[in-house]
Amino acid sequence: MKRILRNLFLAAAPLAVAAFSGAASAQTLDGAKLVESGKLTYGVAASFAPFEYMLDGKLTGFDIDFINGLAEKLKVETSAMNMEFKGLIPALQGGRIDIINSAMYINPTRSEQVDFVPYLKIGNNVMVQAGNPKGITGRDDSICGKTIAVTLGGISESQARADNDRCKAAGLGEVKVLTLPTAQDSALSLSQGRADANYESTPGAVMALEKMQGVFEIAGEPFEMNTQIGIATPKGATELQAALQAAIKAMVEDGSYKAMIAKWKLPASVSLFD
Repeated sequence: MKRILRNLFLAAAPLAVAAFSGAASAQTLDGAKLVESGKLTYGVAASFAPFEYMLDGKLTGFDIDFINGLAEKLKVETSAMNMEFKGLIPALQGGRIDIINSAMYINPTRSEQVDFVPYLKIGNNVMVQAGNPKGITGRDDSICGKTIAVTLGGISESQARADNDRCKAAGLGEVKVLTLPTAQDSALSLSQGRADANYESTPGAVMALEKMQGVFEIAGEPFEMNTQIGIATPKGATELQAALQAAIKAMVEDGSYKAMIAKWKLPASVSLFD
């Protein structure tokens, strides 16, 4: 099971959709400071299917196809640095990578540390064991007193800690936040009963139900359905940001952006540019 699993708020950034329409028309990284000339070095935490994960020893997922498409437009090669999610922003701030390409949710705290070029919007689901043995009805009072498995440093950790604060304030019992290195670890802990629920992206939940039939189910309705995710760049890296915006614009116009959404079976609602 572990092997299978292994293969498995909205904060408007300064470079949000409105800025996208006015992005520079030139698709070039000229003038942008790169870790290695001619290469776009990106950080990724390959544990968040279907966006980025390992399959047969290779990086795969929507974000991997997406960054390769951007690189083609920008006429550069890509170089991936796979690491734990918590290490991505420090690596960017330390100049080890040019960008973060890892389905990073945009929120105010992160936007103080990095700039974002948004490219998708998604929601989240509460995932529980099949049969829902703890009777969880969604992201509501039913999760008070329960154990929620989360990715350390990920948006799910922030969500679970906010729920803990809410539950304690209401006198309904604390939420135990079980922090783990990867989303796959969170799913594994849920499947083994060490956690009562985890919070999964809406596309990730669909993939988990498809790949692990009879193991998980969704409890309640999706939440935070307009959460944007984006490519993170260093603060003030305007040339790099403009080039990425231009490359995304080109992918939207030639249909490759929409084709990638369809390939990875993401709902059409994830698009920011229709």
